[in-house]
Amino acid sequence: MIVEMSALELSRAIKDKKITVIEATKAYLEQIDNKEPKLNAFITVTKEYALERAAIVQAQIDNGEDLSPLAGVPIGVKDNISTKGILTTCASKILDGYVPVFNATIVDKLEAAGMIVVGKLNMDELAMGGTSDSGVFGAVRNPWDLERTAGGSSGGSAAAVAAYEVPLTLGTDTGGSIRQPAAYNGITGIKPTYGAVSRFGVVAYGSSLDTTGAMGRDVLDSAALLSILSGPCEKDSTCIIKTPFKFNLNPGDKLDGVKIGLPRNYFSADIGLEDGVKEAILEAAKELERAGAIVTEFDMPLSEYVVPAYFAIAYAEGSSNFARFDGLRYGHRSTEAKNLAETYAMSRGEGFGKEVKKRILAGTLALSSDCYEDYYSKALKARRLIKDAYNELFKQFDIILSPVTTGVAGKLGDKNTDPKRMYTGGMYNQTVNLAGLPSVALPCGLSKEGMPIGFQLIGNAFDEAKIINAAGVYQNRTTHHTKRAGGI
Repeated sequence: MIVEMSALELSRAIKDKKITVIEATKAYLEQIDNKEPKLNAFITVTKEYALERAAIVQAQIDNGEDLSPLAGVPIGVKDNISTKGILTTCASKILDGYVPVFNATIVDKLEAAGMIVVGKLNMDELAMGGTSDSGVFGAVRNPWDLERTAGGSSGGSAAAVAAYEVPLTLGTDTGGSIRQPAAYNGITGIKPTYGAVSRFGVVAYGSSLDTTGAMGRDVLDSAALLSILSGPCEKDSTCIIKTPFKFNLNPGDKLDGVKIGLPRNYFSADIGLEDGVKEAILEAAKELERAGAIVTEFDMPLSEYVVPAYFAIAYAEGSSNFARFDGLRYGHRSTEAKNLAETYAMSRGEGFGKEVKKRILAGTLALSSDCYEDYYSKALKARRLIKDAYNELFKQFDIILSPVTTGVAGKLGDKNTDPKRMYTGGMYNQTVNLAGLPSVALPCGLSKEGMPIGFQLIGNAFDEAKIINAAGVYQNRTTHHTKRAGGI
């Protein structure tokens, strides 16, 4: 069955003329038609466009063009990534009806590689959130249990892969928005080093924190996609990588001598890590030891500063970035406004949701003259210290192993979630964005309720090959990534 194949297997079958690109595209479009009424992972499905692209790519393959190891493979794109001629809303009323006149650099790279964009994926409004239920198109549901959250903000990207609607998706990660939904949905997600993948055409939330990465059923598919996404971009001065990544897609099952650090304070009772999650992650560490890695415990420094520093920076940058959504140039404009001042105020008041307004207001406060030194400036200093601490740690370790979340995916709309646990647990992911480092999140078990549990491997800047190889070895030795969602 086409949709059961990995992305790499599907592309090989297409090149060997066992399957056509049109057949593969139609198979996934049918999956989307069947599952979307319950899942709500897609905002826009580009059926006609996808089939047109499939015919073009098939002709290129028939002509002997060597496009990429993922040529002919369908892919979904998070709806905060610009797609020429295709609605791009960020799941927000403020961008109602917005159709870009250009592609993001990474979308151009997908098309040059022969991949087929089949639609735009649901998310938290403007990527602000961790549940993918704050957008105007409704909540994304977790395919393992439709009453649970898919995580966020890349919840649609994760759920679509887990439900076999597409084999690969693009997500964005500002403070865990690829890795957390990957863990909640039992898939693999890679957040690359800041500066390894172009951000041109990606609607910015926190410009110094945002990265775009790959989400797939396993690490090899995800790594192959990251190879396509990575590389220089003339339109993005922060994209400093000189050549695209090339990864070993045959990692074997040994990690002899690889030094892995395990931060013992990340497993502290104060953080609220659920027992089942803790046990699964520690078992993953033991499996890596059995593969030959040397796992050593240590105390992660400065962890108490991660969350406040992250929110001060993210909210401040979000406040600045979203000032451009003013009701004048594109998107929603209030029909009740009678003058320019009212157009600004009413368009933004009507267009932004509650969570976005809260974060913009907090960010504006952090940047105000009265608060700048106490909040934003101090956060930048803490960030520098956190990055310096990682530099020292990577003199001792090749990789750091960490939880991704304190628990499994919660119930949609659950108001009983412990806010302290959500707050402190954020440091697992936010510290990686503050330091601009790469991380891969992958499944390592199921909870007693049958929900996925994930962990992450963090590497030094531009050491993606190291963490992807370790993740590949782990997946070669285990079967967690092969488990299928049973809720849909």
